[in-house]
Amino acid sequence: MKLDADAIVVGAGLAGLAATAELTDAGRTVILVDQEPEQSLGGQAFWSFGGLFFVDSPEQRLMGIHDSTELALQDWMGTAAFDREEDKWPRRWAEAYVDFASGEKREWLHGLGMRWVPIVGWAERGGYGAIGHGNSVPRFHVTWGTGPGVVEPFERRVREAADRGLVRFAFRHRVDEITASGGTVDGVRGAILAPSEVERGRPSSRDVAGDFEFHAQAVLVTSGGIGANHDLVRKNWPERMGKPPKYMITGVPAHVDGRMLAIAEHAGASLINRDRMWHYVEGIHNWNPIWPGHGIRILPGPSSMWFDAVGNRLPVPLFPGFDTLGTLEHIMRTGHEHTWFVLNQRIIKREFALSGSEQNPDLTHRDLRTVAARATSRSQAPGPVEAFKQHGVDFVVSRDLAELVRGMNAITETPMLDFAQIEREVLARDREVENPYSKDMQMVAVRGARLYRGDRLLRTAKPHRLLDPGAGPLIAVRLNILTRKTLGGLETDLSARVLGANGEPVPGLYAAGEVAGFGGGGMHGYRSLEGTFLGGCMFSGRAAGRAAAARKRPRVPERAEPRGKAFDGRLRKGSRRRAEGEEATLSTKPVTADRPYLSALHDSGSAAVMRASPAGASARATQTAGSLA
Repeated sequence: MKLDADAIVVGAGLAGLAATAELTDAGRTVILVDQEPEQSLGGQAFWSFGGLFFVDSPEQRLMGIHDSTELALQDWMGTAAFDREEDKWPRRWAEAYVDFASGEKREWLHGLGMRWVPIVGWAERGGYGAIGHGNSVPRFHVTWGTGPGVVEPFERRVREAADRGLVRFAFRHRVDEITASGGTVDGVRGAILAPSEVERGRPSSRDVAGDFEFHAQAVLVTSGGIGANHDLVRKNWPERMGKPPKYMITGVPAHVDGRMLAIAEHAGASLINRDRMWHYVEGIHNWNPIWPGHGIRILPGPSSMWFDAVGNRLPVPLFPGFDTLGTLEHIMRTGHEHTWFVLNQRIIKREFALSGSEQNPDLTHRDLRTVAARATSRSQAPGPVEAFKQHGVDFVVSRDLAELVRGMNAITETPMLDFAQIEREVLARDREVENPYSKDMQMVAVRGARLYRGDRLLRTAKPHRLLDPGAGPLIAVRLNILTRKTLGGLETDLSARVLGANGEPVPGLYAAGEVAGFGGGGMHGYRSLEGTFLGGCMFSGRAAGRAAAARKRPRVPERAEPRGKAFDGRLRKGSRRRAEGEEATLSTKPVTADRPYLSALHDSGSAAVMRASPAGASARATQTAGSLA
């Protein structure tokens, strides 16, 4: 059989780019296949806040944080709560990932040119005891450049490989089947979709213009999860969370449809932990949407009061930013699907951040002056937050509590809030502010958070009365369930080889990223510590690329076509061919639409940045300068 390349990578997101980069570093040829157009290269990672989980990093030490591999593993295992027979490989991936995050991860990424904001965030704070869910210390490192800053070094490596003739891009190629011969996976076939010029993130057409079939000695599936497929989310919804929500907003583009999970399963892959998923409870409708049902997540500090749909305060320890899935489980037991934050301008200015690269233009564009203005503003929240406060359908603003509650009732189908109950809770909370100690555990948590330098500087407002006129106006935010991540997936060993139902590798098939539960079929277990999704894509993508590159070639495949040329002879009979020079789906030209987001990271005088090589971190320059050095 004629091979078109050494490997086929299905999915051009972060995991696919990481895998492709490793394959080409080893001199292998790759066809990188994606159903979306070229302008969506980088997938979901591009839209992310760029948070990464590091252990005992220079940034942590700068902020006075004492962290260790042992503490991180304790937190991970308490959060994952592995309890199933099929958790053998997820547990091993979890152990390997914590070791990676404690060791070479930062050095490797620093060597690729990535930098991080020096203030470390504290996500998923838990509240259940030392061996329960949550991060004991802050570990959420925001990448300088957010999601595009994470994608850029991997895209650069892949495009350089394309210039050397090692990568063929097959955009607008939708895989419908993984093929095999003699029990070994040998390729993919599917439909060529009509060219699309839609902007990044917007839905592209599914009009079919032809079909294709490619063959290689390895197929790597890096196609993402199910977050935009609400039917599949509901089908896999865990019974422990009650009935699936009738209404959800969407945190990922429409192409995150989960198709490849079933296609890989049909090819013999074992799909495990499909009921484990990660959805947020602080979702708000994007007033300026990009994809259908576009929702944004609020990254909250700990001070906002949190009420359910009928005005009951959420129980301890379900405070903002403490336990995402514990809060989701509680909400679904209430019989209603929305909740409320009640806060004021002083809190929103200090404690509200919005997830997403486009919601943080100062960090995304690496604008130090604007970042400084965000930190020093006396009254205004960051611009995107103020825009939501003005335009968002979920926001109510008033100087008067009674008027605020009337406004809250006005934006729900049925008025469910009683002013007297809300007033009683707010006044009781305000009385607890007068002393530096309290029986209100949320106030205790707020004061505890401010013992951490990063929270005191940027993320947690000084305790004050919610009804203090000088801290107004009052603000209420209706919160919706926001779909996001798949925590289960294709079962893989530590070499990212996909396993079959018999527990043995499916020859020639690999998986990485979200489609593999970020490794093993679910390395997070039931919950996440946050900052682990992008890192999971890079870690598992790297493992898959290196393992596939190590396979012995049965014979030397023909070299890739010169850049810009079509796959001569590989488009099957009946396929529509575009005119020469217009093969947009097979292009290797640079993306230009998002260049402002993908500008090179400057080095600010540190040692020369070295591109990663298969030999590992030992061959790379060690850099210990500051985060932005």
